[in-house]
Amino acid sequence: MITDPLFYLVAIPAVIIMGVSKGGLAGVGVLALPLITLVVSPVQGAAIMLPILILQDIVGVWAFRRTIDRRNLYILLPSAAFGVAIGYLLAARMPDAVVAIVVGIISIIFGARRFYLDTRKVPPPARTADIVPGLFWGACCGFTSMISHSGAPPFQVYVLPQRLPRDIFIGTSAVVFAVINWMKVLPYFMLGQFSYTNLATAAVLFPLAFASTWAGVFLVRRIGGKTFYLIVYALLILLGIKLIYSACQSLGVFNWL
Repeated sequence: MITDPLFYLVAIPAVIIMGVSKGGLAGVGVLALPLITLVVSPVQGAAIMLPILILQDIVGVWAFRRTIDRRNLYILLPSAAFGVAIGYLLAARMPDAVVAIVVGIISIIFGARRFYLDTRKVPPPARTADIVPGLFWGACCGFTSMISHSGAPPFQVYVLPQRLPRDIFIGTSAVVFAVINWMKVLPYFMLGQFSYTNLATAAVLFPLAFASTWAGVFLVRRIGGKTFYLIVYALLILLGIKLIYSACQSLGVFNWL
């Protein structure tokens, strides 16, 4: 188990952030892993976070188990499994920064566009859960989740235009990522990321993970549907900026300026 107090100074807010995200404020959880990697390597941070994510998924799925869009599940989950497999094969070759920049750009463009459209007097009509786009974004979701636990932006790009009721959006998201996180267990094990130290550290953070997820459920259920979506769009833009900034830092872009 990690005993460095500095690690827990960073890990505790990261787990709380992820708990609020799993409780329904979708997207904000992307901040958790970059925060942890301030004190440990990205590989170790991802390994510590995965058991925590699985525990938080249980709370999220239970809280919103009656509000799920099954058509989205049937479209997204098979392609997400393909994305996880590709992520596993490329995990040792694909720089995290490259994935982060691509996801960040998509997040900013999509979030800004949806925020603009939804604040007009006449918002755009809801889209249907089409199969072909869903297969593409599902694969992107599985891939980015496997590489860096950042599957939320691709999921949101596909699902948000459907303008699902708030609880159905949250319930569907909870189930999708619960299944994807279980898909990642074997690949992470095969990559040698589940050491005793990492698992014991995750276990110490379990109580906080459980409590923070219920706090997220409590918070989200007190936010109106339209307000909820506007918050998600704004967070998506901010998260995109954060992903790109962190990726540029890791690539040393700022050193060239």
